[in-house]
Amino acid sequence: MSKRTIVLMPGDGIGQAVLPEAVRVLEAVGFEADYVHGDIGWEFWCKEGNPLPDRTIKLLEQHKLSLFGAITSKPKPEAAKELAPELQGQGYIYYSPIVELRQRFNLDICIRPCKTFKGNPLNFIRRGRGEAIEEPAVDVVIFRQNTEDLYCGVEWTNPPDQVYAAFNTHPKMKNFANTPKEELAISARILTKKATERIIRAAFEHAKQYGYTSVTLCEKPNVIRETSGMMLSIAQAMVKEYPGIELWDTNIDAQMMWLTKNPETYGVIVCSNMFGDIVSDGFSGLVGGLGFACSANIGQDMAVFEPTHGSAPKYADFAVSIVNPMATILSACMMLDYIGEQAKADKIRQAIATVIEEGQVKTYDMMKLRGSPQALQQGAASTTQITDEIIKKLR
Repeated sequence: MSKRTIVLMPGDGIGQAVLPEAVRVLEAVGFEADYVHGDIGWEFWCKEGNPLPDRTIKLLEQHKLSLFGAITSKPKPEAAKELAPELQGQGYIYYSPIVELRQRFNLDICIRPCKTFKGNPLNFIRRGRGEAIEEPAVDVVIFRQNTEDLYCGVEWTNPPDQVYAAFNTHPKMKNFANTPKEELAISARILTKKATERIIRAAFEHAKQYGYTSVTLCEKPNVIRETSGMMLSIAQAMVKEYPGIELWDTNIDAQMMWLTKNPETYGVIVCSNMFGDIVSDGFSGLVGGLGFACSANIGQDMAVFEPTHGSAPKYADFAVSIVNPMATILSACMMLDYIGEQAKADKIRQAIATVIEEGQVKTYDMMKLRGSPQALQQGAASTTQITDEIIKKLR
């Protein structure tokens, strides 16, 4: 079997520190691949006016498999100011390259597992009966529709006349009758039946394959009646095809309360794009935070795997990196699962679990230290040192 080629896109900030560590772990577990570099991120926005150059698009079209690091994203006015002088005023508009990747390649299924590692000092704890301290075991997988909803990019400030006229055909627009058009900002929440069916089907199939007994639709159909309502009706019809799996439905606001009340009761959760982003960050906080939050972006014939943390630029200039690479390493495990190398993925996960449970080597976040270079002098492991420890357990 020929080697796979994986496009490595470190991106910005700490992405350039954590992605090489994931590759080291992949090599240590015996996974053989060819790696090619893909340009992406803020540097290319500033000097080229495009944070996702066409040359990177071509690499992804060719190889269809990628590990991604992190992205810097800034509001429109700030982004425009940082363009190279010769590009100023030329009509360039910054769009998040990871969002563009998802939409360009229809990477519509986003999977975000949030699972407790035994012994992680950052695990969620709660007070039980009679002053008892409980540490519930969380094992949740969030399926997030990845290309539609509020992330579709259909929005306007001071909407064009035809858009304004169309919106005014809706009776609820009377609430804005006294607002001048130039003072309106409108973002459209668009869901399609096809994409909704696909993400809900993926959630049920995952539950069936891995033995989860429930799928929770986390939306807001009592208020957002058309879009969330469509998701609920599709899920209610689909659950009939999956005997032994219950369909639960929760409102996003109530879910954010319940996730700290009884997180161990949830299994697979499925959401639209924005709500999936919110609830996955909430659950990741229960299992250690963004240093452990991995994800997959999967389309029909292509996939990109990434940690869900940002570029954290304040850490990028440290002489020795202190950031936790486990989210990126776990994202690489998801890539191994995707290409049929589950045994290697499980071996890496077990190595991570052993390092965490033994507790001899910890990153600064696991030690609950301030994220500064001084954390190393206080006993925290560097990014490279924690990876070294994981590799030792592999051997």
